[in-house]
Amino acid sequence: MRARIWRCAGPVLIAGALSAQAPSTSGTFLLRGGAIHTISGPVIENGSILVRDGKIVGLGKNLSAPEGVPVIDISGEQVYPGMIDSASTMGLEKSTEQGRPDSEENGLLNPQLDPAAVVNPADEQIPASRANGVTSAMEVPDGELLSGELSLIHLDGSVNDAMTVAPATAIHLRFPAIQTVLIPPHEPEDDDDQPTTAVEEKVIPYSEAKKAYDGKMKELNAFFEAARRYRQAKIAKAPGLKADRRYEAMIPVLEGKEPLFVTAVREREIRDAIRFADKEKIRIVLADAYEAYKVLPLIKSRGVSVVLGPTLTLPLNRDDPYDRSYTTPADLYKAGIRFSIGTFSAKSTRNLPYQAAAAVPFGLPHDEAYKAISLNAAEIFGLGKRLGSIDEGKVADLIVTDGDPLETTTQIKMVFIDGKPMDLNTRQKQLYEQYRNRP
Repeated sequence: MRARIWRCAGPVLIAGALSAQAPSTSGTFLLRGGAIHTISGPVIENGSILVRDGKIVGLGKNLSAPEGVPVIDISGEQVYPGMIDSASTMGLEKSTEQGRPDSEENGLLNPQLDPAAVVNPADEQIPASRANGVTSAMEVPDGELLSGELSLIHLDGSVNDAMTVAPATAIHLRFPAIQTVLIPPHEPEDDDDQPTTAVEEKVIPYSEAKKAYDGKMKELNAFFEAARRYRQAKIAKAPGLKADRRYEAMIPVLEGKEPLFVTAVREREIRDAIRFADKEKIRIVLADAYEAYKVLPLIKSRGVSVVLGPTLTLPLNRDDPYDRSYTTPADLYKAGIRFSIGTFSAKSTRNLPYQAAAAVPFGLPHDEAYKAISLNAAEIFGLGKRLGSIDEGKVADLIVTDGDPLETTTQIKMVFIDGKPMDLNTRQKQLYEQYRNRP
């Protein structure tokens, strides 16, 4: 059974937020005196970062603040780029008696859907994640086949448009599989007030699973063929062509401008997904590829990037070693495959740094662990020139800490998103203070 083993990080968030208050700036300031972990290059000891209008415009030692620019002394502190959750459903409402969850839609083929448009900016998980150093999240729609566009959001803002960094970075495809035993989700639909119990495996007859697989593959192939015909007709300016939002969303994929974000968990699905990409001549990113370690040469030969699921999980297969999820990041790194880590969760983005940290004792270099939740995540989705590291010209998504942010004892002192200082108060902190001060 696949299950999450960290369900709450309340005490960690409290420790990181107790003394953190937002400095008074307006997107233009100079951070001076800290150790700057650029992630794209060496650490700059006793360095400075000049930010103007939310962008990094200066980086190095002995920088002078222009006239009128406030200086924030961070001597003895550490500065890192803000973390990026490569796969999240945070802020997307769950299913209710009135309908399906915001992350899903009826039907198998909905590539045009935009999850960022329905993110709830008031979701309590957003400030909780932000207070632990996460500044961006890739919102992933979910469904049975083609379920919509991935959108990167900043964890700041009161309206959806203001939160959206990149509205369309990829399209999610849950690749069909012959599943006789269903894979439990990373985040079961359970009530936090109820005890977690083991979930019995639901066994599906092979004939039924094969029929479902064949039906989905038939629909997928037919849809790609129809999308290609639509694109050709549009190029030719065919008279009477009616606009179709589903096919319009597919054009960047067919032209190689965007990848498919392909959920393929087991080895067979991974092989089938790569074969499908070769046939359709499209780019893909493998998502939640638990058994990627079984096909490393194939993935490497195709230049495919991988977004791994959470590291802190139990093994998927009964005969897997206990540390299978912990060792896979190092396996990908040693094979030269670019990868990042996502939570695939609505509630666990706040634990993102610890998902990366869990791989370090099992062979993944520390710097690569932080890359997996920062620069690699940005580069996989074509946003490496804007986010993911501390470099001139990039957005000033920064966190200031008193130590290694992958360690649970580290406190997050300041967080800047797009150069804007964040208030690090959270519901967890409020409850802590409420009960600490009770009579």
